[in-house]
Amino acid sequence: MSRHTDLNVVEVDTDAESGYGESAQSDYTSLRSSIMNYHYDNGRRYHAYHAGSYWGPNDEKAMEQLDIGHHVFNLLLNGNLYLAPIPEDVEQVLDIGTGTGIWAIDFADAHPTTRVIGTDLSPIQPTWIPPNLHFEVDDCCDDWVYGKDSFDFIHVRGLYGCVADWDKFYKEALKHLKPNSYLEQVEVSVVPKSDDGSTNNTIFEEWGRVSLQAGDAFGKTLRIVDEAKEKMINAGFVDVQEHRFKCPVGPWAKDPRLKVLGKYNRLQWEMGIEGWSMMLLTNFLNWTRQEVEVYLARMRQGLRDPSIHAYQEKYGSSIWPQTTQSRKPTIMLPNFTL
Repeated sequence: MSRHTDLNVVEVDTDAESGYGESAQSDYTSLRSSIMNYHYDNGRRYHAYHAGSYWGPNDEKAMEQLDIGHHVFNLLLNGNLYLAPIPEDVEQVLDIGTGTGIWAIDFADAHPTTRVIGTDLSPIQPTWIPPNLHFEVDDCCDDWVYGKDSFDFIHVRGLYGCVADWDKFYKEALKHLKPNSYLEQVEVSVVPKSDDGSTNNTIFEEWGRVSLQAGDAFGKTLRIVDEAKEKMINAGFVDVQEHRFKCPVGPWAKDPRLKVLGKYNRLQWEMGIEGWSMMLLTNFLNWTRQEVEVYLARMRQGLRDPSIHAYQEKYGSSIWPQTTQSRKPTIMLPNFTL
């Protein structure tokens, strides 16, 4: 019985036999070298695997900023690593864009029976990790290599400007989640706002406008914080629960908790603004490095201006796949009051 297929025949390289004589160690050394052979630009270090597909550096300064950002998220969520109502004995978890791996490490420590995988373009994670955690170099924009219905929980944080086709991304996530399991995504707005208008006509307003232009020129939107909910639902997820939080930039808030949060968030900004902007502005908006440095100096002044009461919107969404049961999507939009 014949069966029709659209798959093309894969041609055989008749000279490939020479490669089979190499040792496994030689293969490992070669592949590892291609991943670790980092790219340098404007004094910052960037990933080698799929070089240029992500705008952020992966050097020590960037890693420290990422860890401070993790602390900001912990403060924002009152010490919680996630909002999704997953069971304590959840079996398989995927952390996409794991960065320094700090979230995955904390999660694996808190759930010792759970198998946790953290993926990123950069192999910058520590080697001393919980035994139930494994890190992989991978690009979430490629076709996923995991089996269908593999994960009970997929965690995504800070992928703004990383994904060109979010519709494809959410379909991949849906395919690889078990029924009635969860995807949780946390994103950050790159457009600072203020309730009293103090960011109007300031460097903060310029920062938001320039950042969005840079993301558009890069071909990977920085607007996903406002687009994720609709795209998730369109992909087939249901019961979307969206949470928005105002995170101050600086210690200007009266509330003691938000004041501390603002201090750490400003520190994150001071450490991060160069890495957030240098590659995009020089490579895609055709700024010179000197122009970027002047721009960053103005931004640092703005970050220290007590008359500017800026905040970022940080967004989290917990959702699960469509099943045979009929469920009505629900949206929640609580904000902190400043």
